[in-house]
Amino acid sequence: VQLQASGGGLVQPGGSLRLSCTASGRLSTNTMGWFRQAPGKEREFVAAIRWGDRNTFYAGSVKGRFTISGDNAKKKVDLQMNSLKPEDTAVYQCAATALRLIMSAASDTRNYEDWGQGTQVTVSS
Repeated sequence: VQLQASGGGLVQPGGSLRLSCTASGRLSTNTMGWFRQAPGKEREFVAAIRWGDRNTFYAGSVKGRFTISGDNAKKKVDLQMNSLKPEDTAVYQCAATALRLIMSAASDTRNYEDWGQGTQVTVSS
């Protein structure tokens, strides 16, 4: 499976960005998610969507500001990021799995088989 992410860039605090990720090659992708890693920090969960019932999961730090959505038929997931803060600065990676994950599992990197290359998001004035 290949995951191609796009949409990163430089934005001022309070601004918005939209990330997109498309998966190709997998017959079944039941959960897709976004993770991020800032310099010197561990990779952390951002959001995930489970296609069957379109259930979504968010990290507390982004809930209410970020929205995950997408099209399972196209194996495409988007992350709309609003009210961005400097602490959102990181490399954002999309991930995919054939598993139908619940929230506690969706935030665990070990449950994803495939990862994209990452896209840089920088929030700075």
